[in-house]
Amino acid sequence: MRVLIVNTSERTGGAAVAANRLMEALNNNGVKAKMLVRDKETEQLTVCALPQTWHLRWHFLWERLVIWLHLRLKREHLFELDIANCGTDITRLPEFREADVIHLHWVNQGMLSLKDIRRILATGKPVVWTMHDIWPATAICHYTRGCQQFHTVCGRCPLLPGGSPKGLANKVWEHKEKMLDGHHISYVACSQWLADEARKSALLRGQMITNIPNTIDTHLFRPQDKRKAKEALGLQAFKRIILFVSQRVTDPRKGMSYFVEAIRLLDERYPDLCEDTVIAILGGHAEDVTAQLALPGQPLGYVSQPQRIVQVYNAADVFVLPSLEDNLPNTLMEAMACGVPCVGFQTGGIPEMIDHLQNGYVAQFRQAEDLARGIHYVLAEVNYKELSANCVQKVARCYSQQSVAKRYLDVYEAACQPVKKNDR
Repeated sequence: MRVLIVNTSERTGGAAVAANRLMEALNNNGVKAKMLVRDKETEQLTVCALPQTWHLRWHFLWERLVIWLHLRLKREHLFELDIANCGTDITRLPEFREADVIHLHWVNQGMLSLKDIRRILATGKPVVWTMHDIWPATAICHYTRGCQQFHTVCGRCPLLPGGSPKGLANKVWEHKEKMLDGHHISYVACSQWLADEARKSALLRGQMITNIPNTIDTHLFRPQDKRKAKEALGLQAFKRIILFVSQRVTDPRKGMSYFVEAIRLLDERYPDLCEDTVIAILGGHAEDVTAQLALPGQPLGYVSQPQRIVQVYNAADVFVLPSLEDNLPNTLMEAMACGVPCVGFQTGGIPEMIDHLQNGYVAQFRQAEDLARGIHYVLAEVNYKELSANCVQKVARCYSQQSVAKRYLDVYEAACQPVKKNDR
């Protein structure tokens, strides 16, 4: 079986990382998989790029311009919305023609338009779409922030000014309905939480929706000597390290404000513990937040080399991810694979990954006090070695390449079967 994985970027972003890992898992388990991207960043032979024309940059800029105009010339929410009004027709590419299954991942920001996706469906090739967020099931947003309009029809989008029921969101919703009319897509959500949310969407009514987690290479992400990892990063070996990771650490959705407050409470209530504790922050704009922390902060910047990232995780004693809305974060999986207990809020797919008090701590949603309690639990109240071992075992059991590849192969084979009318 030949599978073509389609994603906007080869390496940048959580979806790109997950798509790359899936391609590797499939190729290691008897499936011939390639990846088609707009932004190719390596010389990897199994990854091919869209034909490089001036249109690629224009597609991205045109979509942003249209959204910006609807935001009344404001940047707020500019990169939280996608309308897929332009993209590239990939159906004529040799990689598309030779594929048995087309597997879409994150195809936004000018990669594929809704018309392009309809062209893909019109070829009759089976299409699988892995949802890394809720966008395939809504009109224009990647995270709903509690909005439930997609249960019926998207209209007055709370992220757009004006509140018109027949505005941009409603138009894109209608375009998505037209795209799916008479066609079948096998949707795969990376978490059970996202699968449950997608099943509420009126847009996907009658479509197949299942849940398969992302995978990870446990030969790369594995426990290493913690002292050596700290020294390699220039961190003091005798200090406890609390780690925060995000592609953009100032993103409000990642909950930095709650993290800052939790660290303040930790320092206030457990001064002896905090005397030998520092905060390491990995990601863009890390230096912008270290001054807000009650404990010494070490900005590590943005790191792209996998081996270096593994060192960062192994240097940490606890990983904290106070996301306010998240699917199945790769960062949690990476930390746990390295034997680092995690603390996060009870939201999205996070409670599916962290088993409360077994391999980490699931804090009450938006409760900085409970977040601080969870950090203290991991660092001072429990058998740390046992907690760490449970992390590694959870990853091996649930996210190994073999188990994830097998589940996707089942989805591919089912997608290749003719769809009966009563299955829609």
